[in-house]
Amino acid sequence: MNIGDFSGLKLKSLLEHAHIGVVIHRFDTSIVYANPTALRLLGMEYDQILGRDAEDPGWYFIDEFSNKLPAMEYPVNKVISTNGPLHNEVVGRFDAKTHEVVWYLVNAYPETESEARFIVVTFNEITEQRHLFSYRDIVENAQDVIIVTDAERPTEPLGPQIVFVNRAFEELTGYTAEEAIGETPRMLQGKGTDRDCLDRIREALVRHEPIRETILNYSKTGKPYWLDMEIFPLRNKFGKVTHFAAIERDVTEKTFYADQLEKRNEDLKALKASLEKMIEQRTSELRSANYALHKMAHFDDLTGIPNRRSFMDQAQKVRSLARRHGFSLLVGVLDLDHFKKINDKHGHDAGDEVLKAVAGVIKEEFRDEDVYGRIGGEEFAFVLLLKERAHAGAAANRLLEAIRSCPCSSEKSGMRVTASVGMCVAAGDHDATLEQMLKAADEALYEAKRGGRNRVVERVL
Repeated sequence: MNIGDFSGLKLKSLLEHAHIGVVIHRFDTSIVYANPTALRLLGMEYDQILGRDAEDPGWYFIDEFSNKLPAMEYPVNKVISTNGPLHNEVVGRFDAKTHEVVWYLVNAYPETESEARFIVVTFNEITEQRHLFSYRDIVENAQDVIIVTDAERPTEPLGPQIVFVNRAFEELTGYTAEEAIGETPRMLQGKGTDRDCLDRIREALVRHEPIRETILNYSKTGKPYWLDMEIFPLRNKFGKVTHFAAIERDVTEKTFYADQLEKRNEDLKALKASLEKMIEQRTSELRSANYALHKMAHFDDLTGIPNRRSFMDQAQKVRSLARRHGFSLLVGVLDLDHFKKINDKHGHDAGDEVLKAVAGVIKEEFRDEDVYGRIGGEEFAFVLLLKERAHAGAAANRLLEAIRSCPCSSEKSGMRVTASVGMCVAAGDHDATLEQMLKAADEALYEAKRGGRNRVVERVL
């Protein structure tokens, strides 16, 4: 375009030296002029921009909430649709070269006084002002758990999907962000989660209202924890609820050790000060008893590792996790060789020491995310997620070698400790239940025993 078509050489000189970007469109949105500042801010040459229009697939603009703008929301089209000016709108452009977003403050207006009708768009870069600090960094480094879900399907079985979690979520739950995003918060709930509490939350989500609740959730390994949780809706600039955010604080210790006696009877408030010490002592005893009962219900008294009940509960969760994410699953059963002879020759105290030593080896060899436990007299079991099925045998053989090398197994003591392992490996999408895999592992264990003991036998489903 010849700039003389607008206002002559003086206007051309003004635009060419302006410190703001200026782009002029025809009413069909095709570009007829861009000044040097506009070319620099858009990262383009004059011959690249001339003739482009709003429908050009090369454009990629976003709004101030980082949502991709449809062509009809571009500044030039807004002016055309309203036949009026546009003031101080924030627009971002994704730069394919740097993979960064460049932000602009945009103004636009129609020029209709001449025969040729045009739309003038002016803009300044404001990227630096928007990046003075990062809200994401604040959220990522917050000590409280933060979860953001979409606002879709609050009443359906799958519920809203998680779109963001921070580091505090990963540390508390054991799930990585990759594992959680796309799932529903119901992945964290279990048998002990209060259904009335969940109903209240669901009703608040449907009404787009904030709500605060204390709720029982479960980690990736099945460990329960209590949360003080506040949920509130997030709205876009048009007032529509697009997401929900939850800020959660771990209050497990406070909830677990709540003073039950204070809730029992209001008449206790009238008791004399001399009774307060007795109440405090009784509360402490109740706390200790509750802790002991919890430990007895979930951990083996001799070895200190999870008992059969706890192992089965956690193993079921890992089986479900393997199905969801397509991981291979290893289920193993370990049995000490000739354990009766150890008891007969060295005594039951020595046998107990062997069981504790083997439990210590198992705790040392497995990762925090692995599941293991004592499921019988001298029998242990374990469940592992495998990214590579070839790793299954190596893990079991390392375990056997560590048992052979444990302190209680030596020529000097006359006690040689070995074990046999039966394993079952299945792909994540295999329909075998945990019970079926345990049965297959148990059959493999007996095959290892018949084959001479002190070895691993693997079965693949």
